[in-house]
Amino acid sequence: MSRAHRAPPALLLPLTLFLCLGAPPLAASEGASPEEAGLALAGEARERQIGFGNFTADQTMLLRNKQGQESRRKLRVKVLEVEGDGDKSMFVFDQPRDVEGTALLIYAHKEEADEQWLYLPALKRVKRISSANRSGSFMGSEFSYEDMGAQEVEKFTYRYLRDEPCGELMCAVSERFPADRRSGYQRQVTWHDRDALRLLKVEYYDRKNAHLKTLTMRDYQIYLDKYWHAGEMAMVNHLTGKSTVLTWSDYQFGNDLDAGDFSQTGLRRAR
Repeated sequence: MSRAHRAPPALLLPLTLFLCLGAPPLAASEGASPEEAGLALAGEARERQIGFGNFTADQTMLLRNKQGQESRRKLRVKVLEVEGDGDKSMFVFDQPRDVEGTALLIYAHKEEADEQWLYLPALKRVKRISSANRSGSFMGSEFSYEDMGAQEVEKFTYRYLRDEPCGELMCAVSERFPADRRSGYQRQVTWHDRDALRLLKVEYYDRKNAHLKTLTMRDYQIYLDKYWHAGEMAMVNHLTGKSTVLTWSDYQFGNDLDAGDFSQTGLRRAR
């Protein structure tokens, strides 16, 4: 059983779920450019998250429209670390009945576009999500298919901006720019907690550089004495007034999972 501790209060993330920062900003060192500092921070973040192996978790998705009306969905999540490449992950809907058995499979890659497949039980078929459609909504939520994929370091260029207070903590603020021209975003601004190494907030700017969405994360816990994971992720769409809150629970590490559990055949049998 993993040991978990409640994190100290913090500013409210990504799914993405797992970037962190440690050392003082490289930009503060003589001769380091903002681009070098941003890349160094992202690289350090990745190194600190290597080695978790796999995990499973439960998830509740709360959808809220502009008028405040709400609907809930329940999911199961499993993630497999892949040495030398991006992780494999699967999201399976259990409730309500109209989405039961719907499942998303993701093969993340460090440099190439992620591969994504959606199983629709009503049609009894697997649909491949094309790279051109990654900006589309995932199951009616404010998370896009692009948001559901891993935010691999190699898929962005970076620029360190500043350090600033975030609540009672100090955060490093950086920009990252998607290398893929088919991305739905021109840039993203990130806030990382320097004290506890957590990504706390991401602002998403669309291709016209308008502030489209904000993602915040809170209720962090630490697992295996090393890996921080959030209990809540909230995405707000500033253009539509809609929001989606993902609540995570029952993280379990070291499960009996292998690559065979993350296949299109497994996607059909996920129920």
